[in-house]
This record gives sequence, structure tokens and C-alpha cells, in this order.
Amino acid sequence: MRWLTKGFLLGVIALLLLSLTACNKAELEKVKVGEVTRSIFYAPQYVALEKGFFEEEGLSVELQTIAGGDKTMTALLSDGIDIALVGSETSIYVTLQGANDPIQNFAQLTQTDGTFLVAREKMDSFSWDQLKGSTFLGQRKGGMPQMAGEFVLKKNGIDPVNDLTLIQNIDFANIATAFASGTGDYVQLFEPTASVFEKEGKGYIVASFGTESGHLPYTSFMAKSSYLKGDEKTVQAFTNALQRAQDFVQNESAAEVAKIIQPYFENVDVAIIETVIERYKAQGSYATDPILDEGEWDNLQTIMEEAGELPQRVEYEKLVNTTFAKKAAE
Repeated sequence: MRWLTKGFLLGVIALLLLSLTACNKAELEKVKVGEVTRSIFYAPQYVALEKGFFEEEGLSVELQTIAGGDKTMTALLSDGIDIALVGSETSIYVTLQGANDPIQNFAQLTQTDGTFLVAREKMDSFSWDQLKGSTFLGQRKGGMPQMAGEFVLKKNGIDPVNDLTLIQNIDFANIATAFASGTGDYVQLFEPTASVFEKEGKGYIVASFGTESGHLPYTSFMAKSSYLKGDEKTVQAFTNALQRAQDFVQNESAAEVAKIIQPYFENVDVAIIETVIERYKAQGSYATDPILDEGEWDNLQTIMEEAGELPQRVEYEKLVNTTFAKKAAE
């Protein structure tokens, strides 16, 4: 009888614990986030998810990958998602089209271009002049990778129109495959594809567009102005979790970060993930805090202007809200 009583009590305690856990999960605020692509470039976001930083801030984050900046913004504007992780240039495009509920950047994730120049042949030394007369497989016209790419080419004395054959009519998802199939002498690629190609002997990294283009709000979390005003507590909690993840990525080894985010890249060897993270950390691609500063915003618009994709400049204060980022960084 004594054992029966003890077993009964243990059962009751277990049920109570399960109930409390269920209640805690039920109390978490749900946030739908759409990322423009799945990339090691976004490592702090996956760290925040895997380390439970969002949950500890009271949030249940549902992440989905929506290929393409236009599709990601469509999902945000139609309330399919609450927060978008996409290039800051998209908020400018939407604003210039006359959005009634302006999209605002509230937390920066990456602060440089994330692409690399990959050559078909291995080179002992590289200079940008070697691109003259070549066929260059670029990115989508009007997208940040392509604009930053053209900016870097011009900076190094290369005219993208007259000095090389520029191919940019291939869908983002098929660019790597096209190069592997023999199209182009050079290609602009994101990681981990660039490092995978190098390991497989399909191409060789010769330069970084991120290093060459300088600091800019390459990828930011953004939301409708109405969401930022109506869900301030949620947005602050989200930004707090992001800051914690950014601190973690800065302070921990690339090997530790790679181990944590590997579930998001199941088909990529953890050694490749580590190499990519180390490369991005070394060139300062990961923002150390969520604050998008005005100098970065100006650099972004200069790059867009030089690419012929910016009809007019948009004021920093109109599309950037640093309230949440500054509090998180304190």
C-alpha cells in the first residue's frame, strides 16, 4: 500500500509537470518569420533558435524559407509572415511603390555582402583585371548581390557592360548548377556553395565581394510599421534574442557555432560549415549588434544608385527603426 501511494504521488507530480510545460508552451507568443534563403550567412538566427534564446524571451518562432526577395516581401505585405529576413533594399523598393504601411528595418543580421568570386581554374595569384574579356555569371538584376557585385567591379576598374560578358538571366537557385555545367569563367556565389565547389574541384574562391564593398545592411529583419507599433513587446523580445545570438557567434569558436547550426544544413559537412563561419567572421560579415546605422544605409543607397536601381533616396529615419536594437544592445 505504501508503494502504491508513492507511485500514485509520483504520477500526480509528473502530470503536473507536463501540464505546466504545456501551459508554458501555450503562453509563448507565436512569430512567423520568413527568410529569403537558407544560408550559413544567417548563422546567428539559427543559433537563436537552437539555443532556445527565442523561447527564453517568451517567443515561439516559426521559420520558413521563401526563395526570392520579391516573394518574401509579398508574404510580409499579405500577412503570411510577421517578420521578414531579406535585403534592406527591398524595403526601399516597396516604399517607392507607395506602400500604405511602410516596411521598417528593425534589426540588422549581416553587415557585408556575403558572396565570393569563384574562378573555374585554380590561380596562384588573382587581380581583378583578369576578368576583362571573360564571361561572368552574376546574380539577378536589381538584387543586392548583383548590385554589390557591379559596385565592386567598377571600384576595381571593370565596366560590367563593356569589359566582360555578363550573364544574369539565370534563376538564383540554378546559378551554381549552370556554372558547374560549364557556363561562365567566373561566378558570384554564396556559401556554402563556394566552399563545396572548391572542395570538389569545380571552382576556386579568388576574392570576396563582402571585403570589397564595405559595410552595408545586407540582410535585416523587417516588419510593417503597424506590427512594430502594435506588438512592441514581441519585437523587443525577438531583438533581445537576436543580440544574444550575435554575442554567442562573436565569442564562440567557428567549430562550436558550426556544431549548433548543422541541423539546418544536413547535407553539408560540418567541416565546411566551420570553414564558412570562420571566413564570414574573419571579414566581419556578421553584425555584432542589431543596430543599423546611418552610414551603412547611405552606402547601401550609393550602391543602388550606381547600379541604376534607385530612382530617389529614402531617408534613414523613414525606413529604419533602431529603438528595439538599441535597447537590446544596452
